[in-house]
Amino acid sequence: MDFLSGIGGFGGSLGSYVIPFLFVLTVVVFFHELGHFLVARWCGVKVDTFSIGFGREILGWNDKHGTRWKVSWIPLGGYVKFAGDENAASVPDRERLAQVSAADQEHLFHFKPLRQRAAIVAAGPIANFILATVVFACIFTFVGRTVATPIVDDIVPDSPAAAAGFVVGDRIVSIDGTPVSSFEAMQRIVSTSSSELDFRVDRGGIEVPIRAKPEVQEVVDNFGNVHRIARLGIQRHGGAGNIEIVRSDPVSALWLGAKETWFVAERTLSYLGGIVTGREPADQLRGVLGIAQVSGQVATIGFMALLSMVAVLSVSIGLLNLFPVPLLDGGHLLYYAVEAVRGRPLGEQAQEYGFRIGLALVMMLMVFATWNDLVHLQVFSFLTGLFS
Repeated sequence: MDFLSGIGGFGGSLGSYVIPFLFVLTVVVFFHELGHFLVARWCGVKVDTFSIGFGREILGWNDKHGTRWKVSWIPLGGYVKFAGDENAASVPDRERLAQVSAADQEHLFHFKPLRQRAAIVAAGPIANFILATVVFACIFTFVGRTVATPIVDDIVPDSPAAAAGFVVGDRIVSIDGTPVSSFEAMQRIVSTSSSELDFRVDRGGIEVPIRAKPEVQEVVDNFGNVHRIARLGIQRHGGAGNIEIVRSDPVSALWLGAKETWFVAERTLSYLGGIVTGREPADQLRGVLGIAQVSGQVATIGFMALLSMVAVLSVSIGLLNLFPVPLLDGGHLLYYAVEAVRGRPLGEQAQEYGFRIGLALVMMLMVFATWNDLVHLQVFSFLTGLFS
């Protein structure tokens, strides 16, 4: 009976995960592909297909330029297929390209100058960064930011902050040379750091240097998810009216949105670098199931929180696509860089091998991320319990 109740509960909550997930992923994918599409059109490239999702078409229409706009039944990405492409990964159809006339070459992606091809490929990730900047700017304009002065109100005993020499009343001025204007900004820098940080604090009008290494702790959020977060042991109570909601004008909000986008990108790359060097565990990498879970959880907080997740995911998708892996946008840009140096493209066989290696790497990453998702969702524990 408990098992049947659990299945019923899962079915009842499925929609609360699927709908927010589809909203987040569709918006991010649409703008990524729109970047490719708009720059391709600007360069005079004929676009055969603009698809949200993969597989069989659910619905679609043709525009006046002959592009087929469609929604497909596997909503895990999307693609823009140019005339002369063999598939959605922009692998050239060499047999077809060898037979086109000089007049038709003018509208084919693979005959465009190198700078235009590079611009079309780079436009997807750039569109993701622009989307994130605009979303963050809208949040800062219409919702605002919670700002608290970066003053130490209390110190947890036996914490890294206590060991480093922080005292109550210290005002954080900068961390590793980066100015700190709010307690939230200080928390964000500390929470994603696993190495020593150089602080400058204002103590009674005198600037004091302090070096401290945050302690990584496992924290359970309100949804039961376990996160590894670095902490110093500094607390802020927010007394004396030092907490306020600040809304920015649109111009300032755009600048703040760009800074927020840079912060997310920098911290993401820092985490990935930590995985490569062994400083960070890889268990925080999440896949499709993880994104769906977090989307559903964030949606319960509110629409603005879901929009914030759109921005964060957009940065992640933009960065991922810039990795120099064949099959991704960054892989195409790598090929173009080699072409610029050599004066001619790589050979057909070399590119084919590259795409196969890229596909293998992408599939391995997806499998690893899905494994992490299943572990976080405690699927293995659930299955073990069924047969124990």
